[in-house]
Amino acid sequence: YIGLENYITALSDPAFKVAVLNSLKWVFIIVPSQLLVGLCLALLLNRKFKGCGFVRSLCMVPWVTSGVVIALMWSWIYNANFGVLNDVLKRMGLITKNVAWLADASTALNSEIIVMVWQGIPFFTVMLLASMQSIPVELYEAADVAGANNWQKFRYITLPFLVPTITITSLLRFIWVANNVDIIYQMTQGGPGYSSLTLSVYAYMEAQKSMDFGYASALAVYG
Repeated sequence: YIGLENYITALSDPAFKVAVLNSLKWVFIIVPSQLLVGLCLALLLNRKFKGCGFVRSLCMVPWVTSGVVIALMWSWIYNANFGVLNDVLKRMGLITKNVAWLADASTALNSEIIVMVWQGIPFFTVMLLASMQSIPVELYEAADVAGANNWQKFRYITLPFLVPTITITSLLRFIWVANNVDIIYQMTQGGPGYSSLTLSVYAYMEAQKSMDFGYASALAVYG
């Protein structure tokens, strides 16, 4: 029995301190970004247009794709030598030489945040779209009669109906994103150095690679 030794060790571990800061950045950038983009897409897809069913189905592709496959695909996109991102940016004149997105400590975590935002947008889109379609049409018709503009209809009709859905989906995504391991682990394993290490990835690596299950459990509790 070692009491609180694992927790004390974690607090004095430099990797733990970096992982905490990275975890906060990871969660509080990804979830609001997913929510904002998902809301905008839901508003667009709530309109009737030709092929809307196909477009709605297409939007689900990132969500239903395996995290390992997503990590592998984006690793190729970010590849410093033959990645399509560097090629596109050079053709646009935004960069003059290839960037090692995942091998540079200043860009690794931000690159993975983009991947995670892309992967989780469909969840918010589908949930918010379903909530929008349950709003009675009569409310919008009454607003039109009263001379309300689009912003007023969104502010006073759509948004209040969406608040419960936004609250529940955001809480779920905060939990899921905080516990996510596969994207970071498959792309950088927390590197280079500790630059993209989060608490969930650190706990996984300590348990599965170092076989230090006690310390991993302490990290998981902090996470």
